[in-house]
Amino acid sequence: MDELDSALVRMLQEDGRRTNRDMAHELGIAPSTCLERIRSLRRSGILTGFHAEADLAAIGRGLQAVIAVRVRPPTRAVIEAFQSFLEGMPEVISIFVLTGNDDFLVHVAVRDTDHLHAVVLEKLAKRPELADVRTSVVYGHMRKKVIGPA
Repeated sequence: MDELDSALVRMLQEDGRRTNRDMAHELGIAPSTCLERIRSLRRSGILTGFHAEADLAAIGRGLQAVIAVRVRPPTRAVIEAFQSFLEGMPEVISIFVLTGNDDFLVHVAVRDTDHLHAVVLEKLAKRPELADVRTSVVYGHMRKKVIGPA
């Protein structure tokens, strides 16, 4: 990636709806050059997709929590099966598979504390491989929108 590619990635991370013409103008390049660079970034797997971000409270999911989970036995099959289960849960917005004391950190967004309680007791705790679960309510969440190359 050169400086132009980095600038395009940054611009699209800031606003994925920016037009090709607008970005080309800002960078001082031809629209055709801009379009081809973006296509190349997609083909190479650097740009993996575009999405819309929703306000969680506005869609009825105003309470977020992070749930630390340990499963037993800690085998590849158990980890992969549990991850597949988590991916199917509508409350889950991200999953981190870890080393150390916990096997997963699960970020959920739910309606309220009753909904969170139901997720933990009626979904997670019923899993036979679940060895430990700890829930932390999230007071605030910030996600960095622009991530530059290392």
